Amino acid sequence: MSRIFTKIFITGLITLIGAQAFSQKGVEDGSKYGHGEDSIRCLQNLSLFIEYAKQKSYADAVESWEIAYNECPLASSKIYTEGIKIMDWRIKQEKDKAKKDELFEQLMGVYDTRIKYFGNHRKYNENYILGRKATKMLYYKKKDKEYRKQAQELFDKSIAGQKVKSEIPVLAVCMTNTVAMYKTGDVDAEKVVTTYLLVNDLLNQRIKASTKESTTKVLVDVKENVERLFATSGAADCETIEKIFGPQLAENKTNHDWLKMVNKLLARAECEDAALLYDVSLSLHDIEPSASSAYGIAITNLKNGDLDKASKFYLEAIDLEDDAKSKAKYYYQLGLIRSTQGKLFEARTFAKEAIALRVDWGEPYILIGNLYATSAKNFGTKEFEHKTAYWVAVDMYYKAKQVDPAIADKANELIAIYSKHFPGTEEIFFEGLTVGNSYSVGGWIGASTKVRAKK
Repeated sequence: MSRIFTKIFITGLITLIGAQAFSQKGVEDGSKYGHGEDSIRCLQNLSLFIEYAKQKSYADAVESWEIAYNECPLASSKIYTEGIKIMDWRIKQEKDKAKKDELFEQLMGVYDTRIKYFGNHRKYNENYILGRKATKMLYYKKKDKEYRKQAQELFDKSIAGQKVKSEIPVLAVCMTNTVAMYKTGDVDAEKVVTTYLLVNDLLNQRIKASTKESTTKVLVDVKENVERLFATSGAADCETIEKIFGPQLAENKTNHDWLKMVNKLLARAECEDAALLYDVSLSLHDIEPSASSAYGIAITNLKNGDLDKASKFYLEAIDLEDDAKSKAKYYYQLGLIRSTQGKLFEARTFAKEAIALRVDWGEPYILIGNLYATSAKNFGTKEFEHKTAYWVAVDMYYKAKQVDPAIADKANELIAIYSKHFPGTEEIFFEGLTVGNSYSVGGWIGASTKVRAKK
């Protein structure tokens, strides 16, 4: 009896131990599904939550997903890709702020767990996951300074590792976050510039390598948004640009891409007094003449008082420029130069070219008005004719504020000044004219206006 009992006891113990050894979770032994009953439990719940997730039935997916996530984290990458969707749904449904924050932390943990178990994936590696985590972090916490800082660190690491393989949203949101941090004083201007250069370079590489039209369009749109964001950030000031790139000029005098990039930054920031602008523009113009390099040389010559040489390069810039707004600026500034030289007809011609390119810009009208007003004393053969020039001058000031309300104050000030130079009522009467009637101003001005008396 004793032997039989012992045999039964030992057999039962071995069976129990075997069953326990055979049944083990994947999270415990590092296997994909675990072993024994635990592997069956893993596969069942894995299949169950994936099916629910396909149907977007996230409420039903939660329980089975949590079992797979906690017990067999190596089973499938879908635990993480679908798990993010499930956690997003849970956060969206939750109304209590404290619980919402708790779920957010759990969501961040999903990314960390994916890195732990799938961080060495050939394509979707740790750096890829960090970029996604940072983007998601800012989706929920973009107003939180501490999370913005954490996200930036993740972006920096992700992009440094992924380089040109960085996802488009990662590059875009990284730039947005850097600018946001600059505006709250959490990073300096140099960080904004270096981030812009990195992001812009990677986007350019992606655009060059893209073979799909739809992808290229997205990349170009993102690049334009990044450039616009950088240009309006306030960080791209002349001092910062010179500080960063000045010491690099000597070794980059024949580096076309570097010169073009710096030249564009200086031109965009309107660094007309920067010594670097001239040096970069001159080097770039020798390699490949462009509108921005010609403009840089023109500005430097203008500053040095060489108006003829400045004019020559302005005309080159106009000829090489495709952007209407930039071309209008070059025409307007060339008009100012001609005005300084006393070449009034040419100055007006250039101002009119600027108007044709930018119909909503008031400054060229102001310039034309000033040409008429300042030349009034020499216009015509008698005092009355001199004063008629003020009529057309004031017409231009009214037109300026009509098309460009932003300069209304400037225009109104000029209107007030030069309206005082209109002829008096008696002068108008002796000329056989009536206030309000049309009047043709001849000479080089050649414009129709209205008869008005000074008040």
